[in-house]
Amino acid sequence: MLPIAIYYEHPDWFRPLLTELARRGVAYVELDAAVHRFDPQDPAPPPYAAVFNRASPSAYLRGRPQVIHYTQAWLRHLERRGVPVINGSATYALEISKADQIGLLQTLGLRAPRTRIINHASQALAAAEDLRYPVLVKANVGGSGAGITRFETARDLEEAVSSGLDLGIDHTALVQECAPLRDGKIHRVELLGRRFLYAIEVYPPGGSFNLCPADACQTSDGRELQRSACALDAPKNGMRVAAFAPPASIVAACEAIAVAAELDVGGIEYLIDDRDGEPYFYDINALSNFVADGPNVIGFDPFARLVDYLQARMDRGR
Repeated sequence: MLPIAIYYEHPDWFRPLLTELARRGVAYVELDAAVHRFDPQDPAPPPYAAVFNRASPSAYLRGRPQVIHYTQAWLRHLERRGVPVINGSATYALEISKADQIGLLQTLGLRAPRTRIINHASQALAAAEDLRYPVLVKANVGGSGAGITRFETARDLEEAVSSGLDLGIDHTALVQECAPLRDGKIHRVELLGRRFLYAIEVYPPGGSFNLCPADACQTSDGRELQRSACALDAPKNGMRVAAFAPPASIVAACEAIAVAAELDVGGIEYLIDDRDGEPYFYDINALSNFVADGPNVIGFDPFARLVDYLQARMDRGR
């Protein structure tokens, strides 16, 4: 029986998944996305029942920038050879382009914060001219809240441009309105098999854009959570989460995004703009880290559901 390959780079995020696979006796192999090779001229399919892509665009923050574009080439190679890929090349293309994510939301007729795309810092002020401040400048290739800077005024942005505004590793960035959050929270909907799995509301710590659910430290009522997907010595950041039941319209919108993005496993984030009370989608996460301590927050273990899904995909592949 061929194993499933878990292709990943972060040393901690996927320990709960690997633990569940081992507990069930599912055959799997670990592939380090940062040190990898393949033969594009070999016509034989690689020896995997399926491949689960867990590569993160934030790999460059850990000194592994080679992961990002290499991964896209390898995923396409697998697909050409007929290997089932969970979160394949189409999904990964969106994962590494926030600009494309905004375009997809527009195509689907879903609200997103007003956004302009630039490829040179000199364009930032002009891009923000008809936007409401504060504005965010977001690196196109981000991950874990990286490459996002908030500017309160046009003068602040002008000073940043003068001193050298960093647009990220592909020199492309979003200039985007920063909406005031209703009740100081954002919402994240997790999907599995392109269907709704659960939703949480997240209370970001002040000034932080890193909303990785696995980093959450407490429930909204102050109970401590077990962070099994974090580094053992990771500092607590004060982020609070709670289970949330989104309206049916939000669930339908998120499932439509997943279908259009070919997103097998992922999280979609949206906010309620306190100025008009409307939902605005702003991030599509193909690298989805489930909420810390799922049984205590949402009432079940999402990694168990994930392994159910992976086993079904392996069986379908065979």
